[in-house]
Amino acid sequence: MGEAKPLSIGEAINLLRDDFPDASVSKIRFLESQGLIDPGRSPSGYRQFDEDDMARLRFILQQQRDHFLPLKVIKSKLTLWERGEAPGGAEAPSTRLGEAKAPLDRRSLLKRSGLTEEELADLIDVGLIQPLAGASMFPPEAGVVGSEARRLMEHGLEPRHLRSIRLSVHRESDLLAQLVAPLVKSSSPEAKARALDVLELCSDSVHAMHKALLAVELRRQIT
Repeated sequence: MGEAKPLSIGEAINLLRDDFPDASVSKIRFLESQGLIDPGRSPSGYRQFDEDDMARLRFILQQQRDHFLPLKVIKSKLTLWERGEAPGGAEAPSTRLGEAKAPLDRRSLLKRSGLTEEELADLIDVGLIQPLAGASMFPPEAGVVGSEARRLMEHGLEPRHLRSIRLSVHRESDLLAQLVAPLVKSSSPEAKARALDVLELCSDSVHAMHKALLAVELRRQIT
């Protein structure tokens, strides 16, 4: 299935107005001026809104409508939203293992992550982002990896420093894969579904442990 055609600003507003009656050209332009959205542009310079832009706009407008939050707070919540978390009950991109999500092309990955072409090339070189077959498409999770890597690089880390994160993930992945090896070898759809359930549960536990242990170690660094 091909990528949906980008919407003009007028088309975007028409889709939003049922849920957000106060959506307007001036409001969307203001959100752009404040750095909350960054729609693409047509060759003639007109704004173009893809599916990611529309999801982002809905999140922002929902936070304003339901929680009356200032833009500064919404901007901080967008960081969590981009990571696949859903503050305030808002719908957010999911990274669940069993969900089939469309891969990202290079343009979409660069836009979603905020990476430059050079930064993306560096992250590919160290294996933090790995293209799919053909090297023109990327896993849907590459957007989150890229945006988080960009934030770390803005604080002074270099792509080569991030290689340790990839190596840690590989070790954790190999560890969890051992748990479901018999299920994966089975030809039964039920067994494979069970393997996904186990991996989902265990990966959540590993993630929670990793976050907690990292917090302990970081506190030691400053005390």
